[in-house]
Amino acid sequence: MIEVRGLSKRYGPIVAVDGLSFDVRPGVVTGFLGPNGAGKSTTMRMVLGLDAPDAGEARIGGRRYRDLRWPLREVGALLEARTFHPGRSGRDHLRALAASNGLPRSRVEEVLGLVGLAEVAGRRAGRFSLGMGQRLGIAAALLGDPEVLLLDEPVNGLDPAGIRWVRDLLRSLAAQGRAVLVSSHLIGEIARTADHVVVIGRGRLLADTSVAELSARSPSLEEAFFELTDGSAEYRGTLGSEGRTS
Repeated sequence: MIEVRGLSKRYGPIVAVDGLSFDVRPGVVTGFLGPNGAGKSTTMRMVLGLDAPDAGEARIGGRRYRDLRWPLREVGALLEARTFHPGRSGRDHLRALAASNGLPRSRVEEVLGLVGLAEVAGRRAGRFSLGMGQRLGIAAALLGDPEVLLLDEPVNGLDPAGIRWVRDLLRSLAAQGRAVLVSSHLIGEIARTADHVVVIGRGRLLADTSVAELSARSPSLEEAFFELTDGSAEYRGTLGSEGRTS
């Protein structure tokens, strides 16, 4: 599982994450919610070793991400879908990732079929639509058949059928015993998908509870979220990296 303990991160005068602690357990889809600037993306980057915390630590299966020998086999992540060479085909992008982690080419074809890109995988990824790029990012996250998944806004750019597909996929992955952390601004979709929810505001923990329990506080999860985060939204136009602290 994912264990976050006392994570803190500051960018100059901006406190992005402030003493944050929570767990993401296997067999559960955990929704990660918060207003813009709450620190969700920064937290996920620290879990994945992309940003170094100023204090605290994050462990995956008891180890830091940087200590994992074959990262893709243990952790799948989608932070920014279009992190591929635009001139490379979708298939070649996945093949390069597979080769770097000792995975067979047959697994590339499996995930292409799973995400619905098998027929277009030979196209240059730079010509993919936003939704296709998102599916390629999900394919990359699934490539190593990992036990832990971190997905930031996985339904971005997808049509209603694609959103439903992601919902079913995440629930099926959790049902297989995997730990799934999914960040989204679509609160209604989290209500349909997640079992548990972690809510943060201005980098601090506001709630760590089941979706059912939080929803019971108000007419809906959305209303409960707004009541919980009232006053914690913060828009940082001068920071220049809102996505990093969102």
